[in-house]
Amino acid sequence: MTRIMGAIPANGPFPPHRGAVPVRTSFPRPPHAGSREPAMAGWLIDRMIVLLLLLAVIATFTLSSAMLTHWKIHYVTAGGGFYEKLHPATYLTFLAFGLLLLRNADPVGEIDRMFSGSKLILVYLACWSLLLVQMFVLTRPFTVIIDTFLLPVVLCLAIWQLSPTQRKPLIWATHLTILLNVCLGYYEYFSGHRLIPLTLGDVLVVGEWRSSALLGHPLTASGLVGAYILALVLRPALCPLAMLRIALIAFCLGSLMAFGGRTALITVLLVLGFVAAKAVWLILRGKQVSLPTVIATLCLLFIAAAGIFAAFDLGIFDKMLLRFSSDKGSALARFATFDLLSHFDWQELVMGPNPTRVNALQAQLGLNYGIENFWISCVVQFGLIHTILLTIGLICLFVEILKRANPAAWAIVLLILVIAASSVSFSSKNIQLAQFITLITLLLPRETTAPALRAAAGKPIRAY
Repeated sequence: MTRIMGAIPANGPFPPHRGAVPVRTSFPRPPHAGSREPAMAGWLIDRMIVLLLLLAVIATFTLSSAMLTHWKIHYVTAGGGFYEKLHPATYLTFLAFGLLLLRNADPVGEIDRMFSGSKLILVYLACWSLLLVQMFVLTRPFTVIIDTFLLPVVLCLAIWQLSPTQRKPLIWATHLTILLNVCLGYYEYFSGHRLIPLTLGDVLVVGEWRSSALLGHPLTASGLVGAYILALVLRPALCPLAMLRIALIAFCLGSLMAFGGRTALITVLLVLGFVAAKAVWLILRGKQVSLPTVIATLCLLFIAAAGIFAAFDLGIFDKMLLRFSSDKGSALARFATFDLLSHFDWQELVMGPNPTRVNALQAQLGLNYGIENFWISCVVQFGLIHTILLTIGLICLFVEILKRANPAAWAIVLLILVIAASSVSFSSKNIQLAQFITLITLLLPRETTAPALRAAAGKPIRAY
């Protein structure tokens, strides 16, 4: 046995170590006894897992609750069977996860391997389990927390088991589905024709000019497209061709006017402004920049300025600007959200008030479309204790995600926090959290090199 400091073994995992994130290059395969049948079966299962996750990603970005309601599926509406209450992406993800556990005929060992490097996810699942117990004890619908809070973590665990080659179809599907939604957003905005009727539960929303595309709601669409813009800006490797990347960023940034999400638009512009200010500061500090880059940047700035003035003159921004001058009661709804808590006593706030009373107060205060703050909505639904536990669990989940993500993911986490504090977001039954986490996991992985892995391991790698 010889110690080699610069080689990575091709036939074995890295030794266990503290603080490093294990990287899997492929699904672990059991030893074969000279037969090709087990190898062929393993190859087939691998393809089935990738196919199921590919369909799950596509369903996550294209099948909204409004679309399911339009197709007469009782996903968020009353009635229907139990099987209708779970999103199709949930079924596909759990099927893929089940195949992952059975891949080597050792589900217990596979679970142990999954969680050995993701111990904080166990904290999240423990907090989620306590919330599930509360839902059963109080006889409330529990499918709400499956799609909203369990789907994201299972999807993460499944994607983390894929090799970079196996992730490529999922990455392409993410790019194409988001860009498809952007194109449909432009179409709905300029044509005035909505592909899928905008509904909130059983309520049909009419007179709404904001596009929703296949994502079901304008705020959902604007938040997701905003996160995609931040990913393109902060991780240029997603699109190495600079001109194509700039064109995609401008194309997606313009769609935020069609989707009409003020919170996402302002957050994205602030992050872009910070990135631009940092670049200018580095240049002033002496960073070398090539002359063609300076010329191209100045030309793009003039073109962008001319395009903005032309669009403003044509009235393209008029509807969006009216959202800032007349928000149709959105600000009053947010004030009413904070006023809602004053109508409950401490026992109700700690353990969770009666849902019937909550619905009556929401109707009285004009909050029929929902409570536009994630934490206040959770307090009203689950109580203060479970809201604190859920917040702790979410922090642990995002810590594990950020450990495996590019530093650019911090900007998307900031966007998620702003959206959670200013809209219904993840406090209702939806897959919006799964959409954000899927985008981070697939588009913003941490680039891990062999020297970094050896440094994290803290010991030389053995070759046999």
